[in-house]
Amino acid sequence: MAAKLLSGGNPQIPKGDGDGPVQAYIAAMPGWKREVGRYLDGLIERVVPDARKAVRWNSPFYGIADQGWFVSFHCFTKYIKVTFLNGASLRPVPPVDSKHEHVRYFHIHEDDEPDEDLLASWLSQASVLPGEDLF
Repeated sequence: MAAKLLSGGNPQIPKGDGDGPVQAYIAAMPGWKREVGRYLDGLIERVVPDARKAVRWNSPFYGIADQGWFVSFHCFTKYIKVTFLNGASLRPVPPVDSKHEHVRYFHIHEDDEPDEDLLASWLSQASVLPGEDLF
């Protein structure tokens, strides 16, 4: 059964731990976003091979055991929002502000070609910072 798409085309996936729920989320991402989801998941796996995975609030989260979550992503109508939970501590700082002091965002639009070296640097930096323990 196909996942229901919420506003902005974000898949509704039940809360769950491990790769299975994350892969279900990615498989349910609409159109061009699915390939970007696969790309982000693969990049995170390569850069932070010990990252744990989960789905919370209809978004994939990646974290380090006993350290917390460091990154997630979420589908919106025209872009994918990559959330760095301690993004204000990254260098360079990801470009999009948040109402939360430490959180920063990076948006990926359909025709974007993200700088993989920059994304990998942010992921590497974020994975060693104290994360958020969001249950």
